[in-house]
Amino acid sequence: MHPNASLLLQSFSLEKGTGKKCFMVAARDLFIVWGDTPEYWQWISLPESRFLEVAELLNVCWFEIRGNINTSMLSSGTTYTAYLVFTSKSGTCGFDYQPAEAMVGISGQDGVKRTVCLDPEGERKHGYQLVPRRIFYNHRMAHISRRQGDLSSGRVTEYPKVRADKWMEVELGEFFVGQEQDLDMEISLTETEGGNWKNGLIIQGIEIRPKSE
Repeated sequence: MHPNASLLLQSFSLEKGTGKKCFMVAARDLFIVWGDTPEYWQWISLPESRFLEVAELLNVCWFEIRGNINTSMLSSGTTYTAYLVFTSKSGTCGFDYQPAEAMVGISGQDGVKRTVCLDPEGERKHGYQLVPRRIFYNHRMAHISRRQGDLSSGRVTEYPKVRADKWMEVELGEFFVGQEQDLDMEISLTETEGGNWKNGLIIQGIEIRPKSE
């Protein structure tokens, strides 16, 4: 058996009712900035994960994850939705200040962007309230007031949902797979503008499955 065959089998599934292909790109197959730097990320095993390893965020300011999938691996004539599948540790912090930006599109081209909240409690906290924040840059303090839910981009914010398997997922975007299509799609998730440290997320992967009707 090819060394990657087991991982491939773990990644594939069929949607009940339609038989259409679903695929999860494992965390190990994602490009994670600083992912191989032990001070920022570590690779651990969780019995509830379908993969041998998952990525635990220890502490970063620059949060960036990218994944790719070729449309030939999916069912043609189908609109797909991509989701980040993750969980969090007690005390997760840093994701309630600045929302992340997700983008889905053909590799090498500008994709469709979405605003994503990665705070596991984000939807519960959602509201128009002023929250004072203090951030230190080179020993200079900037006093920042933010309005929770005010994203200035005009885009609707996607919030995490609990899955049937007890992991969480948040929608990153969607794309259509045409007949006999062979395109590399790129899915990205970044938060690099807040300047604050973030920790506590555990990434299982990015799941691509047919859009719910």
